[in-house]
Amino acid sequence: MKTITQYKEDMKNLMKKVSDIDARCVIENRDPSDQELNIKQEILDTVDEFRKIVDTQERQERTTNLIDKPEDRKTGQSSKEINSSAAQENKDSFPSLAEQLFAIKNAAVSRVIDPRLNNVRNAATGLGITIPSEGGFLIQPNFSTEMLKQVFETGILASKPARRVHLSGNSNSTKINGVDETSRATGSRHGGVRVYWIDEGTTITASKPKFRKISIELKKAAGLVYLTDEALEDASVLAGECDSAFINEMGFAIDDGMVNGVGAGQLSGVLGSPSLVSVAKETGQRAATLMAENVIKMYSRMFASSLSSAEWYINQALLPQLLTMSLSVGLGGVPVYLPPGNTLTNAPGGALLGRPVIPIEQCAAPGTEGDIIFGDFKNGYILADKGGIKMDMSIHVEFLTDQQCFRYIMRIDGQPLRNSALTPYKGGSGATQSHFIVTAART
Repeated sequence: MKTITQYKEDMKNLMKKVSDIDARCVIENRDPSDQELNIKQEILDTVDEFRKIVDTQERQERTTNLIDKPEDRKTGQSSKEINSSAAQENKDSFPSLAEQLFAIKNAAVSRVIDPRLNNVRNAATGLGITIPSEGGFLIQPNFSTEMLKQVFETGILASKPARRVHLSGNSNSTKINGVDETSRATGSRHGGVRVYWIDEGTTITASKPKFRKISIELKKAAGLVYLTDEALEDASVLAGECDSAFINEMGFAIDDGMVNGVGAGQLSGVLGSPSLVSVAKETGQRAATLMAENVIKMYSRMFASSLSSAEWYINQALLPQLLTMSLSVGLGGVPVYLPPGNTLTNAPGGALLGRPVIPIEQCAAPGTEGDIIFGDFKNGYILADKGGIKMDMSIHVEFLTDQQCFRYIMRIDGQPLRNSALTPYKGGSGATQSHFIVTAART
């Protein structure tokens, strides 16, 4: 018979299969097929069976341990139970974020301080203890980290970059080395590295790479959440309010910064980056239109090494044009967005030249530069964070409406890794390449 650990591992693996099906549907922009739904049902049924077995085994273990524990003659408690009770009394952390928020609210209103709050209290600058300007409380570290993780998972783009920098301690900035490369011409690769073919005994000519400093200066992103006393007293409602009101919005703001940020007090977006490649519109192209020639030329300007990881990000209003886009072939044509043989009665394939198409709200309006972006955020964008979210609370902001105000602050920065487009080894300066490609405005 399997152990509890083995059953739990099996459940994790089965649930990963369910997540893989969901992820594939998201990438392909479609609903699950009947076959996929049946597979998910079978997997979930199996997981339910395993869960019942695990619950039974755990109950059996608890009962066995209770019977086998020696009792303390004075109290009738086992030594393990006494130790467990003492540990519980000395516990200095909150089991949930909702319980901590409720404790903060009580501290502000009744001045009754839960001892566990002393572990996460800000250094006071005045005489108070719960007003933000006079100290306040921080989110418990494990909740702070988990919320930050959820923020990155909620954002469509925020979860993409593979290059992540985590700053700690008192540091709010750092500098990292980046290769200063603007051309792939001989003598310019990696900023100046060169290899020579030489005869025996010939002196080797030295060369060296050229680097540039990538400066990371953390920016402050802040949000306010108003919660009523009724919401604070209901843990499930409270958790839902925090998720919907803050985490989703912060994820959206990070995505917007990665696309449209100007770098001054916010993230540096790809649309303002000197590394952005803008493909000219076609001669005679009508305003606010997207043509097959546009996307083909965009595709050709992506780094060859990024073609397997780059994705298309579009304003959703472009979907009608994508669904009807075709290339002329003789007297007929072939669809560009829908795979050959697919019809409008089926779900769209969701791929353009073999790469996923993802509608996002942060793309520009149709006809504007940035309405469609062919981007490799995985390899071409860097994100840095402080490693947690700070929270303060005030009862005064909405005192008359009986609401408590929670303020969340996150320190983060992000920017494209390259500071210029790259001239390829052969192709000329008119065919520069980059991690991020757009089509110029069509007005």
